[in-house]
Amino acid sequence: MQDSRVYLVHIRDHINRIEAYTVEGKTAFFADLKTQDAVIRNLQTLCESTQRLPDAWKATRPEIGWRTIGDFRNVLAHQYLDIDLI
Repeated sequence: MQDSRVYLVHIRDHINRIEAYTVEGKTAFFADLKTQDAVIRNLQTLCESTQRLPDAWKATRPEIGWRTIGDFRNVLAHQYLDIDLI
């Protein structure tokens, strides 16, 4: 079993990557399929990492929609044809 702190690092790193990939704004994002793919993949991995955090940790942050994050990951991974970026 991974040390749970590894997932916190993954979450932070994926947030940083998404911010870096989208720094040029909405127009640049929509113009570049590679950027779209990178952002979607990083969102998927970020969401997966949140699901691997201990429930006790998540319970200390009830204002975060943990279930919603998990549901979003499932859409990204399994219902990807339903994703509408616009």
